[in-house]
Amino acid sequence: MDLFEYMGEKEKEKESPLASRMRPRTLDEIVGQQHILGKDKLLYRAIAADKISSLIFYGPPGTGKTTLAKVIAHTTQAHFRQINATSAGKKDMEAVIDEAKQMLGSYGQRTILFIDEIHRFNKGQQDYLLPFVEDGTVILIGATTENPYFEVNRALISRSNIFELHPLSVQDITSLLQRALTDAERGMGAYHAQADADALAFLADICGGDARNALNAIELAVLTTPPGEDGIIHITVPVAEECIQRRNVRYDKDGDNHYDIISAFIKSMRGSDPDAAVYYLARMIYAGEDPKFIARRIMICAAEDVGMADPNALRVAVAASEAVERVGMPEGQIPLAEAAVYVATAPKSNASYMALMAAMEAVKTVPVKRVPPHLQDAHYQGARELGRGLDYKYAHDYPGHYVKQQYLPDELVGRTFFTPGDNGYEKDIKKYMDFCRQL
Repeated sequence: MDLFEYMGEKEKEKESPLASRMRPRTLDEIVGQQHILGKDKLLYRAIAADKISSLIFYGPPGTGKTTLAKVIAHTTQAHFRQINATSAGKKDMEAVIDEAKQMLGSYGQRTILFIDEIHRFNKGQQDYLLPFVEDGTVILIGATTENPYFEVNRALISRSNIFELHPLSVQDITSLLQRALTDAERGMGAYHAQADADALAFLADICGGDARNALNAIELAVLTTPPGEDGIIHITVPVAEECIQRRNVRYDKDGDNHYDIISAFIKSMRGSDPDAAVYYLARMIYAGEDPKFIARRIMICAAEDVGMADPNALRVAVAASEAVERVGMPEGQIPLAEAAVYVATAPKSNASYMALMAAMEAVKTVPVKRVPPHLQDAHYQGARELGRGLDYKYAHDYPGHYVKQQYLPDELVGRTFFTPGDNGYEKDIKKYMDFCRQL
């Protein structure tokens, strides 16, 4: 690199976005990911000792996959090369492999090849790398937002250690934002900006664990907000909202407001108000609530509050939960809305839930000696000699596939737990039960 190239790189670094300038340079500067980067963890020790093998980093955007690769580049004595799978072709890989062979043969120096978005490579491109990873010509580091077990060749997977990176916590991102505001060398320290605690908390929460998104927002906030009379740039919640184009909905995932909103959501579905149900659903989605949590609450409401009045409600709720798992967000909000509206507009009954509660009380309070002998298991040798299963009447052998016989234990004969109502399908259940009792 000549003087002009060096000066160009320095100028490029100076003018690069805040998220790029604030990228950690050492392991100790990395925030979060302690499940893989704690000082007692394998990855931390391997990087620190410069003894890494092929790796694949998997996780959502902004969680530090490229950052980890850059830290390795600054730490290792190996030759480091980087390509992006969205733009690189076979010729690019061939050039890297030729260079790696030369470095290894002439200088005994290993080459680490970092491939960003490795899932973008097709099977043929991934297969091309395999023998060079196998024989140690290159040490592969791949980064992907997709599940590598689905998107990366099994042969490469078997030769790599997989490390999953998690979305950063609100505390982690708040720490990064504070560092960026005060760092005069690489951050925004020269601008004399101060951010309110609730503004930082809003940005850290709304970015969904994506540090790059949060840093872009705080950079925009500082650069577009004029100083106050005191010469300080004040970053408030309204400023933060404008910079990330999201309104600060009051919704504390760990506080009372969280429980108030989910309570209102459930009660709206139970109360057959689809408008209120979708409003509270939208409020939770907008605020970044875990869609799996929402899906669980819809399933519970379908079983508890709709029950046998419309057994399909639980099927719809379970299907919505599975759909969210498969398609993810934001598209997953569509089946969630369908399920919430279905449950809200379905006929209601808690008869099956109340039956369970009554039966549980009986289990706790009524001592029962045994299951009636004619209901006991008779499918093992000697069961008949012990009187197990004798005189059992097989319902399908009788008219209407029903025959009267005792099913409850002796101590509970005559007790009623399930009483169907007059809503929805329970009307048909009630007619059938009346028919059975009259036989």
